[in-house]
Amino acid sequence: MTNFLKRFITLLFCYTLGTNALADKFIVGAQNLDYFPHYDFSSEIDKGVGWAILEAFSEASGHEFIYLSMPIRRLQMELLKGNVDFVYPDNQGWYNSITSSKQKYFSLPLTYALTGTIVSTNNAGKGIDGVKHLAMPLGFTPVNWQQRIDNEQTKITWVKDLKQGFALLYQGRVDALDLEYFVTQYASINAYPTNAFTLDLTLPHNEIPFSLSTLSQSAVIQELNAFIASNPELIDSIKRKYGITPYSELSKQLLKEQGLNHDEVWK
Repeated sequence: MTNFLKRFITLLFCYTLGTNALADKFIVGAQNLDYFPHYDFSSEIDKGVGWAILEAFSEASGHEFIYLSMPIRRLQMELLKGNVDFVYPDNQGWYNSITSSKQKYFSLPLTYALTGTIVSTNNAGKGIDGVKHLAMPLGFTPVNWQQRIDNEQTKITWVKDLKQGFALLYQGRVDALDLEYFVTQYASINAYPTNAFTLDLTLPHNEIPFSLSTLSQSAVIQELNAFIASNPELIDSIKRKYGITPYSELSKQLLKEQGLNHDEVWK
């Protein structure tokens, strides 16, 4: 398909949304966590890649999104009450006691987070038995570590923010920090030496889709899905602007840096 034809299809899609869809104003409830470059909805300037994609969709569709940041648990409560129309980020596999995934409509992933085990770079590749003490942001769920925690093989320390988690890891007071790779790269760049931390591929890690969810606005989710599917080049360009690269590319880089082969990667 030529670039001209791609642009024509995109413009036609945007025109169709603008003329046929009922543009409206919606409230997006967002996690009140500085998780940049994925999201930081407390920022008045740049709220991250998820916001940038939603704003691109807003421009194409005419829908207006107002963003309210609040604690993770409260997000689902306000969604259930009808005080917010959407929640971001959300995921069909995440559990909460307030709303069920079966009740909700989920968009295609706006982006993917590479969550995993962050270690000091010189400690990478030592294996899971070397993690006796793990730090994790308060409110997150230690899915990949729960069995070791239950068996008292790994002790968990909850941290109130990322700054506290990095400090504990840098000082050697914990062996690892359960966090997202791109967040780590951004948050530590000015506070610590270059490449002080890395994602250890021999330890638990997952690529997690971040979606927009709703209980009642299924039509808007369908519009958003069509927008994402119709504009792959635009979506990729937004992600790369924020330094977010696909796992297939990043893993090759990290394997080389850590001197590992594919057989040593955690599965």
